[in-house]
Amino acid sequence: MSQPRRSARLAANTTATDATDPAAAVESPPVEIPVLAPINIGDSLPSYTLKNEQDEDVDIAKLTEEKGAILFSVPKADTPGCTTQACGFRDIYPNFTEHDFTVYCLSHDKPEAQKKWQLKKEFPYPLLSDPDRVLIAALGAKDASGKTKRGHFIFAKGGKLVDKKLPVSPGDSPNLALEFVKSLNVKSAL
Repeated sequence: MSQPRRSARLAANTTATDATDPAAAVESPPVEIPVLAPINIGDSLPSYTLKNEQDEDVDIAKLTEEKGAILFSVPKADTPGCTTQACGFRDIYPNFTEHDFTVYCLSHDKPEAQKKWQLKKEFPYPLLSDPDRVLIAALGAKDASGKTKRGHFIFAKGGKLVDKKLPVSPGDSPNLALEFVKSLNVKSAL
């Protein structure tokens, strides 16, 4: 019986390391998740970049350069309570825009999931993805278990936080936000 050529024998006896061998796996350094300072009443939106439902970068500090902004936080896209809250903002969206405010939905969901939900429910406003809950935590909407609390946050033109509701019922959030926005316009008219 003839032996295989030398190169074939060497190849058969060589132990190749592959990606399934834990000892051969190269450990990558842990990803450092940024931390924003808490954002309280009177504080401004910091410069921090999130993705929108189109997977485009959005610098949150720029959201209030020309108009006021309402960010509402939802625990998970396309779930019953979150849909109630988001549809409530959708249904009265023109009332916010006539008072010179824009609306943004904020969740930890990926942009693809947000886009699907936005198309399904026809939301006229952008959705912001905060997968590491960095902004969510700064707003105080991250609970001890790491989940997102339902709330809304109203920022005046220029970026100052002027109202914060945490927790808030999904059905009440849009109307409470609109009442507050209307009260701001009444105060500024005096």
